[in-house]
Amino acid sequence: MTDLSHIRNFAIIAHINHGKSTLADRLIEQCGGLSARERRDQVLDSMELERERGITIKAQTVRLTYRAKDGETYEFNLMDTPGHVDFSYEVSRSLAACEGSLLVVDASQGVEAQTLANAYLAIEADHEIVPVLNKIDLPAAEPDRVRHEIAAVIGLDADTALAVSAKTGEGVGDILEALIERLPAPKGEAQAPLKAMLVDSWYDPYLGVVVLVRVLDGEISKGMKIQMMGTGAVRQIDEVGVFTPKLVKVEKLGPGSIGYIAASIKTISDCRVGDTITEHRAPTAHALPGFRPSQPVVFCGLFPADADDFEKLRESIAKLALNDSSFEYLMETSAALGLGYRCGFLGLLHLEIIQQRLEREFNLDLITTAPSVIYRVHLSDGGEMELHNPADMPDPVRITGLEEPWIRATIMVPDEYLGSVLALCQDRRGVQLDLTYAGDRAMVVYALPLNEVVYDFYDRLKSISRGYASFDYQIEDYRQGALVKLAILVNGEPVDALSMVLHESQAEARGRALCQRLKELIPRQLFKVAIQAAIGGKIIARETVSALRKDVTAKCYGGDITRKRKLLDKQKAGKKRMREIGNVEIPQSAFIAALRTGED
Repeated sequence: MTDLSHIRNFAIIAHINHGKSTLADRLIEQCGGLSARERRDQVLDSMELERERGITIKAQTVRLTYRAKDGETYEFNLMDTPGHVDFSYEVSRSLAACEGSLLVVDASQGVEAQTLANAYLAIEADHEIVPVLNKIDLPAAEPDRVRHEIAAVIGLDADTALAVSAKTGEGVGDILEALIERLPAPKGEAQAPLKAMLVDSWYDPYLGVVVLVRVLDGEISKGMKIQMMGTGAVRQIDEVGVFTPKLVKVEKLGPGSIGYIAASIKTISDCRVGDTITEHRAPTAHALPGFRPSQPVVFCGLFPADADDFEKLRESIAKLALNDSSFEYLMETSAALGLGYRCGFLGLLHLEIIQQRLEREFNLDLITTAPSVIYRVHLSDGGEMELHNPADMPDPVRITGLEEPWIRATIMVPDEYLGSVLALCQDRRGVQLDLTYAGDRAMVVYALPLNEVVYDFYDRLKSISRGYASFDYQIEDYRQGALVKLAILVNGEPVDALSMVLHESQAEARGRALCQRLKELIPRQLFKVAIQAAIGGKIIARETVSALRKDVTAKCYGGDITRKRKLLDKQKAGKKRMREIGNVEIPQSAFIAALRTGED
């Protein structure tokens, strides 16, 4: 077993596309983790979606063996983390399992919003941070300017920042030596009772639930009977191993080590991320504090396109939630869509990734309702309720006030695009809090209502800044707002899946756009179909899908007009009766269109 002083546990943190996964590839290559035949780009991005989108979604662990210049052999446990704001919970969990961080900054782009956010997460976790300037091989690289930015914006000493190129491998050897010199070794007692942290878990069709653990005290070995202190579940370990990045079985894991265990865990509820694992017969006296639960900010409904697939959806969601603890779900029923789940996400990208993972990994066909945030409703009887689904909004007579969540948004943007960014924030009811400069780039801090951000704010921001702006946010507080519930009625029946809560100043425009979109999407019936947008009892927009008509007077040639009138009146009465009892089938594309009205 490796001596504790020869172990280093570290995470690689950075903004999106600053080169975390490429740097991880070079470190694995230098330490001989994979043979030349097994190597590929972004080797730790194993998920199909990660490779397709070019982003990291799940934090991945790998154990490396490094022979230092002094001849000593060291064990490195590397964690490659995501960069997007929607996966910050994944980053904070990974940091809890390490003692230090490599903060990677693009030498041409400099400090971005997520660089700042991830650096603060590492400081909160009490990490030793080693700044790394990546992409120094680019003609646009300005290492001196970026060093100054790191010191000015983040407050870290950047004089000792390492200049590297993860693409060419230049300077990567210096990082490996700096890890030994500048990061602390883990602490722990091999003879103490077992205390290990459950960092992550996922479902394997052969092994059942596989658990990623960080051992703090004691040893964990095959055949040992363990207990999850939070859930009380007791299991016997069948397999212990590490990632190199291939799965390699080992006899045991000692203090300071990160690895995986499989213990024939069939019930998914036994595994709670942040739980403490200890030996069943000789438990540790104190459990670890665990992780602070994530706070979902965006909610939407997920329903199977075929009602018979609900049971399959239930199993799939449970397996996926095991691998993504920031995703929450609760069963709900909808008059239009049947049985499904109300799900909570950390952002719109998180929602999109979960939806695509369910469709690809579990072969499901899903309908997603319009996303909404959590509102606080103050009732006339003095009570208060949280509103996750706009369809559950109480009668307006019972409501005394509505509060919506506001965020503190940090936007970093080149000076030439600043005017457009400020105009966008003002347009979304934003309040400017701060504006500072780091070189030729502005750092704008705005208070914004979250429901204005979840639809298409990020896409609009990237569009008006030609991709140069970066964006990060934290939930601040709840504020009173002039909010209304917009209901969509088709043939006089409310469609709960399309109802939404929004600011009254935008209700009419959004209602009109939605009615027009639905008119194009709903197929014509044998009777007129009215599509209406309403606030309370007031109709604010209407479109009509005209009826398919048969020419009933075709057989009348000549004769009295009353003969034709009689046939037309008979047809009219029939259509009226059909409208009263007729059902209008709304295609799936109409529900998806509810998300896309902001694009026009």
